[in-house]
Amino acid sequence: MTTTTLKPAAPAAVADERPRERRRGLAPGKRLPAARLTGPVLLLALWAAASAAGRLDPGAIPAPWTVVETGAQLWTDGTLTTDILTSLQRAASGFAIGLTAGVVLALASGLTRTGEALIDGTVNLNRAIPTLGLIPLFILWLGIGETFKIAIIAIVVYIPIYLNTHSALSGIDHRFVELAEVQGLSKLQFIRQIVIPGALPGFFVGLRLGVTGSWLGLVVLEQINATSGLGYMMFQATNYGQSDVILVGLVVYGIFGLISDSTVRLIERRVLSWRRTLSN
Repeated sequence: MTTTTLKPAAPAAVADERPRERRRGLAPGKRLPAARLTGPVLLLALWAAASAAGRLDPGAIPAPWTVVETGAQLWTDGTLTTDILTSLQRAASGFAIGLTAGVVLALASGLTRTGEALIDGTVNLNRAIPTLGLIPLFILWLGIGETFKIAIIAIVVYIPIYLNTHSALSGIDHRFVELAEVQGLSKLQFIRQIVIPGALPGFFVGLRLGVTGSWLGLVVLEQINATSGLGYMMFQATNYGQSDVILVGLVVYGIFGLISDSTVRLIERRVLSWRRTLSN
């Protein structure tokens, strides 16, 4: 009788029970609410602490509460309200003209070789000339009233919008153009489906720079033969040594600049919600 010896079955492969090492995240992390206000709030706290400790000369840099009191007084008198409305009107008029010019010129230069030959070099020449250096010439051309102020703001705005939008148009991958040709898209469909989505990121970068530039230009322009506006208010305060009034004007400029930039960022996130970037 033959005895058959059964070999035990090979043990199943033991799963690797070692804990997997968690990969370190390279992304910045979850967006914190109101994170961009942290810096300004910290700066305000340091300013208040230094003023309370007597580290700052009140005549040169008044305390925050002094600036708030001065601003409230100017608002009650109606002076600050009038100056803010005047400045907003100038900035909005120049920004609207600059935005329109920047987009139209970028499209004309980015979509046609003829437009690029006629426009791109001229705009880059304009960019090389300091915009504020054009003020004396524009005063001779347009007079010393409101027109030249709005024209200078428009130039300050259109240049970054043109440059960034044109760069985005030039950077569109040529394979998308070939794909549009294969699909038989018309010129209008090509612009709507390929060109505009591809140029929007660069356009919003230029838009943010243009918004900031409009406020920067306004500070200088409102000190030239103006009778109202935040810059005029600050210039008059300089003659009387009113540093608190000057700081009120700077704070208002800063607030409007922060609000306008945040508004553009919000619109950008909504319009470009299809993108997955580090800021998401």
